[in-house]
Parts: sequence; C-alpha cells; structure tokens
Amino acid sequence: MNRLTTILPDGAAPVPAPIAPAGPVPTSIAIITDAWHPQTNGVVRTLSTTCEVLRRWGHEVTVISPEGYPSIPAPTYPEIRLALTAPGAVGRQLAKIAPEAVHIATEGPLGLAARAYCLRRKVPFTTAYHTQFPDYIARRTGLPAAVFWPYIRWFHRPARAIMVATETIRAQLREQGLAHLTHWSRGVDLSCFSPAAPPPPEYAQIEGPILLYVGRVAVEKNIEAFLACDYPGTKVVVGDGPACASLKARFPQALFLGKKTGTELAGCYAGADVFVFPSRTDTFGLVMIEALACGTPVAAFPVPGPLDIVTDKVGALSDDLTRAIDAARYCDRSACAAYGASFSWEAATRQFLAGLVALEEEEAVSLQAFPAF
Repeated sequence: MNRLTTILPDGAAPVPAPIAPAGPVPTSIAIITDAWHPQTNGVVRTLSTTCEVLRRWGHEVTVISPEGYPSIPAPTYPEIRLALTAPGAVGRQLAKIAPEAVHIATEGPLGLAARAYCLRRKVPFTTAYHTQFPDYIARRTGLPAAVFWPYIRWFHRPARAIMVATETIRAQLREQGLAHLTHWSRGVDLSCFSPAAPPPPEYAQIEGPILLYVGRVAVEKNIEAFLACDYPGTKVVVGDGPACASLKARFPQALFLGKKTGTELAGCYAGADVFVFPSRTDTFGLVMIEALACGTPVAAFPVPGPLDIVTDKVGALSDDLTRAIDAARYCDRSACAAYGASFSWEAATRQFLAGLVALEEEEAVSLQAFPAF
C-alpha cells in the first residue's frame, strides 16, 4: 500500500489526461543535481523554478546539489563545479531525508552516487535528459558523439521513467534503446517576460535590426555561427562564459552586455528584432520561449529543440542562419507573445509530478536502511 497523499494547487484547472498523475502524488521529493546555483543555465532555471512551484503547492522538496561538498572545476569549463563526494555521503543524505520519491536530474558525480545507492537498495527513481550530453562533450573533446552514448544508455536505463522535454528528444532516446519516457515541458515567468519590458539603454545607441543571443557563452552553444553570419544590423550577446573573451576579440562589432536577469533580461528580449538560437546541442532551449513571450520571433537551425518549439508563425528554421533571421523578421510579434504565454510553469510542474515514481512502504524502509558503502 502506498503511503502518499495527493497535493495539487488550490483552484487549479483540471489536469489533462496526458499529464495527470497515475497515482498518489509524492509530498516529499528529493532532487539530486550536479547543476545548481550559482550556475546560470536552463537546467538550473528549470529545476529551481520547479522547486518553487512545488513548495508553493505544499510539497517538501530537498535538493542535493554541489552546495556543501568540496568540488573541482569541470575540465574545459571551470564555471561548472564537480562535487567530490565521500563514499556513502549522498546515501546518508537520502536516508536522512526519507523522501517519498527520488529524482536524479543530471549524469554527474552526485547523480552517479544517488543512482548507485538507489540500485543497491532496490529503490525506484526517475531521471531527466536535460542536455544533449554526447554532442556537448563531443564539441569540447573533438571526439565523436557516438563515443559517449553508451554512458547515457547505461546511466538512464535503470530509471523507472526518463523525463524529456520534446518529442524529438523522445524519438532520439528511443533509437538509443531507452524506453519508459515521459513528457516534462518548460514554462515562462509571465510576470517578468512580456512585450512591455523596457529595452536596455544600450539599444538606443546601436543600429537596427537588433539580433539577440542569450545564454551561456561557451563553445557548445555555437555562438560563432550567429556572430559570423552576414546580416545587417547589430548582433547582441547577453550572458557570460568561458568563450566570452575569445568571441569579443574575434567579433568586435558585436555588443556584449554580460549576464542579465529578471526585468533587465526581459527588456533585452523585448527590444530585439529577432532572437537567434544557434545551438545544436540543446534538448529544449528555454530562452526561446522567454523571447517569444516578449514578442520576439526566433531564428534557429532545424535541430532538436527549435524543431519542437518554433512554428512558421513565430519564427523560422534554416540550415542557413541568415535566411532564418530574414524570414523571422516578418513574423507577427503579437502572435509570438501569445504563443510564448502558452508555456506555463504550473502545467510543466504537473507533468513533473506525473512522471515521479512514489516509493512503496518497503522501498521507503530500504532507502533509509543506512549505512551504505
């Protein structure tokens, strides 16, 4: 018999069948992630916002993250810290928390430790595929992506459910032999991201059209494809990262505004003519729906993420990024804003809850039966 009770938000609209929980909803949830604050990226924003919504609904959420652990910089990406865990440290935390559901969000050291502990205890858990990990590592190492897919298959195969954000990624993982896939979309903070957000003062001093990139400034984001494309106007980069200095040197005509958040970030979106998303390694691209919510059309390559989000009414996809930018400029900005506003964090969080696996009584007892070695 399951020990859980259902908590859903007061006054919530009926949940459509595809995202309705199949059974009782966990009230106590452990999320294990190697990506967390102070990192700024889509994974961190997704997890932190999901936690905020869950807590607002009355759920108890504990995040096991690199905070509190000694860490080392990730090879080729020092802004990301890799936690150094003593044997059994994550297991001790899980045993102490005694959650009713375990979700492993990333494939790093903490995720590995939680996976090992749950497998030893025969405790079910869920995972998520947030990043095109094989392509990401391939860009940084020069090795083919195929070298890294065996690790992805090995890591995720024992999960009771693997959460994915788009149908394209679902199909890709199926081709890799991974089943038990469930949908977990993304949302937009509509109290912040809207067409009314005031543009930054720098926009008044530059030549239009204004073409904008927002995100990590790193090799896997393929920003040079955006900055090198031959299109009139001014290219603006918002964000920071290890490739910032080299790109500034190579493309001095571009405007680099650094990291922006909240209404300042929203204004950067709202004041731009086109949002350009050059990445080929993202599974979703949260920044795209933020831009759309601000009324800004999207230009991107026809790859996973953009293929699932961008329609002809709100942007353009092409292997020639210049052509995509030119086509996107003719999109109706009011249609972009309406489409972006359709992405709700509340709906996405219901999908997350629906994908979790609630522990049975004997599984909960096994989870807490520490020590672990």
